[in-house]
Amino acid sequence: MDARKQRTMNALLAAAETLFLDRSLEEVTVEEIAETAGVAVGSIYNHFGSKAGLHAAVVEQALQVDREHMDRAYVAGRGPVDQIRAAAAEYLAFALEQPEHFRMLAFPPDPGRYAAGRRTAESLAARVDEQNRRLAAAIRAGVDSGELREIDPDVAATALWAAWNGIIGLAWRPDGLRQDRAGLERLLAVAIEMVEHGLLRPTP
Repeated sequence: MDARKQRTMNALLAAAETLFLDRSLEEVTVEEIAETAGVAVGSIYNHFGSKAGLHAAVVEQALQVDREHMDRAYVAGRGPVDQIRAAAAEYLAFALEQPEHFRMLAFPPDPGRYAAGRRTAESLAARVDEQNRRLAAAIRAGVDSGELREIDPDVAATALWAAWNGIIGLAWRPDGLRQDRAGLERLLAVAIEMVEHGLLRPTP
């Protein structure tokens, strides 16, 4: 691919990523995307086939970055508890390094009423389910090894993802609850410690 074509595609992806962050496929126009990217409207069709094709490419790019981060957590030879800790750390790194991608996956906008938007939403949901299964598998392995107490791995995985999303979401709060990276790392560490040890004082 020549450099000019790559620059145009990158500009379109960046513009679309920003515009689709809080709005559905049907709400964003091709004219808005092209103007934000500084290219002709025809470039969207030349490079991505349609607005839906561009939207799908933005989502797939976000999914790929997320996949790369989470693959680093679930490495062979790492114990299940360490995998869970690493998953939290990589999820935070993904959120801070690629905030638009993170928000698109963790807090997706309404897909709208058109089939293309629903298909993209289904792709996002499938990816979330896949990551939930990986976390559940680590929890299940910990239960089987005796490192973790008996608990439903699927429910526990969903609860952990929800807690992590809530903590990481503080990075974009407009008030005193907003946290920088150090604050988010500290909160995630405390959350993991609470999961590992609970809040109740051990009975004698």
